[in-house]
Amino acid sequence: MEIDIDIPFVRGLIAEEHARARDEIRDVGVVRAYENSRERHDSRIAAAPDIGTLACRSGCTWCCHFSVDVRAVEAFSILDFVERSLPDEEKARVYSEIRANSTALDGMDEIERMRRNVKCPFLSQGRCSIYAARPQTCRNYHATDAAGCEASYQDPDNFDIDPEFAPMVYQAGAAHVDAFTRAMREAGYDTNVYELNCALAAALSEPRSRERFESKLPPFQQLTGDDVCGDFDEI
Repeated sequence: MEIDIDIPFVRGLIAEEHARARDEIRDVGVVRAYENSRERHDSRIAAAPDIGTLACRSGCTWCCHFSVDVRAVEAFSILDFVERSLPDEEKARVYSEIRANSTALDGMDEIERMRRNVKCPFLSQGRCSIYAARPQTCRNYHATDAAGCEASYQDPDNFDIDPEFAPMVYQAGAAHVDAFTRAMREAGYDTNVYELNCALAAALSEPRSRERFESKLPPFQQLTGDDVCGDFDEI
């Protein structure tokens, strides 16, 4: 699906969020700054003029089996949320699924992961158990017709399935992520992307990973991330 980019809108959003994120990273630390940014992220998507065209509804979980990439700051924030918010029995289940998924996905490249449906460890009884702390990828993922999501789930080898998405929702979400990532990168923090389960498993098994990240060092000793360009890095 091709869309026309609203360049003034994207540039304005990036400038606004970059300045806010830069100041908050400096003043309250990178993890807290990221957590503060989530409310702005959701608000920007909710304010998109085509938000009413989305087919996404509670209980629709096709996308909860697709590959998700995160940055280290997201992984640490998610684990904080799990420890703070989930009951012990649920935490045990989540951590067990994280480790099992990580083992199953270990060594796969991006294309191989896209061809394999893996249930998200946070999907519980048809709902996201960390919805308030869900990754940026999940916040941005959307569809105007859930049939495309179901088709991708049923036939993960078919990369010709063309998703139908809302142009302004996409631009609002992607510009926000690009701006916050740019502020992190300029501050010296790791902005590589990692597969969700592998990043969480690495954070759980490497107690000093967060300390390394907050010291502006590569966070994971046994996990290599990918340096991914933002959607609007050239704007």
